Amino acid sequence: MIRISIISPSVRTGRNSHRAALYINNLLRGKNIAETEILDLLKYNFPLFEERLKYIESPSAGMVEFSDKIRQSDGVIIVVPEYNGGYPASLKNAVDFLTDEWRKKPVAFIPVSDGNFGGSQAITSFQFSMWKIRAITVYPFFRIPDIADVLDENGKPLLSKAAEMDKRASGFINELLWHIEAKRRMAE
Repeated sequence: MIRISIISPSVRTGRNSHRAALYINNLLRGKNIAETEILDLLKYNFPLFEERLKYIESPSAGMVEFSDKIRQSDGVIIVVPEYNGGYPASLKNAVDFLTDEWRKKPVAFIPVSDGNFGGSQAITSFQFSMWKIRAITVYPFFRIPDIADVLDENGKPLLSKAAEMDKRASGFINELLWHIEAKRRMAE
């Protein structure tokens, strides 16, 4: 079965972006599309970046675990919350610890915001960072504007938004699956 890691990067109090991680996790599992795991950066509590993981003499168990989970994943979905037009430092920190783990890894993005732009300002600079480390970035994104108005705290869409959310999410997931399959075929 396909393995997909979902990164939930917000570490702030009252975060809403985690709702998107819960939603996509529930959808993937509910349709039996992939084995999934949410990698919640709030639980990892990484130290501030000083060096790449492969050069750290005594990395924390969490850093090694995170690296292993990314390496073992067939694809990664990253929720990208928008903070003042940018993405959170916790996400940049976690991404920069790794190098080889990202190379040719299919990575799809869920940009989110509390406003109506749906993370569109943050995703541009974040996607550039992922290109620089040679991840295979998947398009289209699955933007979620006004996240608190469309998903509850358990990641369930409000009834009036459920059909639309599931339809857009299915197209997003299909693109990620296509890239995962393409990578597998190229590796053969």
